[in-house]
Amino acid sequence: MNDTAPPIAPQTDIFVAVEEETYPATTWRLIVDDAPRSGAANMAVDQAIAEACTAGESLPTVRFYRWAPPAVSLGRHQPLAEIDADAVAARGYEIVRRPTGGRAILHIDEFTYAVAAPDSDPRMAGGVMDAYLRISNALMLGLQALGVAADKAPGSVRVGKDVSAACFEVPSAYEITAGPRKLMGSAQSRRAGYVLQHGSLPLVGDITRLIDVLNLDVDSAAALRRDLGERACTLAQALGVADDDPLVAFAQVSAVMRQGFEQSLNLQFKVSQLTSAELRRTAVLIREQFANPAWTGNK
Repeated sequence: MNDTAPPIAPQTDIFVAVEEETYPATTWRLIVDDAPRSGAANMAVDQAIAEACTAGESLPTVRFYRWAPPAVSLGRHQPLAEIDADAVAARGYEIVRRPTGGRAILHIDEFTYAVAAPDSDPRMAGGVMDAYLRISNALMLGLQALGVAADKAPGSVRVGKDVSAACFEVPSAYEITAGPRKLMGSAQSRRAGYVLQHGSLPLVGDITRLIDVLNLDVDSAAALRRDLGERACTLAQALGVADDDPLVAFAQVSAVMRQGFEQSLNLQFKVSQLTSAELRRTAVLIREQFANPAWTGNK
């Protein structure tokens, strides 16, 4: 665990009122990936699902997944030069560029979610921040059920241009916090008739490990490591438990997050896997986009 700041103590009576919206009951698909995937495969799967949802070939989908090997993901428009490629390779990590915005994330020891649906779905209606708020409410309910004093950053919060290359340095609007510290980072893309949002929940370990692979001088790296340790936390820290506690296991987190989505968005999930068409599209997207150096290095 990162010991640069004390753990956040668990609390009782932590449930926070969320904005109430009424939706007709409906069925979405839930995919819980048993085996971790590479960075390129995870990004390709997310996009393949979004495309299939928009075409009416698949139900709107929530996916929970992990990464192997660990990967540094860049926001869609983030310069590759902000990452130290040699340091990434030396640690056995990969680099992948997301189809969504934001800053760099090290995907290791984490729970990742993705939501994909047509932009015509009432739960995706409005603009980016409208759907972002609804999904944040679902995530927050799941974390609260686990025992986290989870809240979300105010909608007025915006990340300035001087933010560092690290996604978890500060929360932006509606991102999930535990006490004063950022707990989950998310990013959304709205294009071609679909909404795709995915996000990262660090479960255990040193939240500052990303700093080791950023292109920073010694003083800047030390300052950012200190700031990140104070401003962000893992789920284990938020709960005040050891890294090997069952509460922070991927399966347990998946279960409570499922409940959060079902309750907040009035969903019934059909548990399923990728279709054969989505698998074929995933293979194309890996080859032509997400594992293609031209895409990864395009900024």
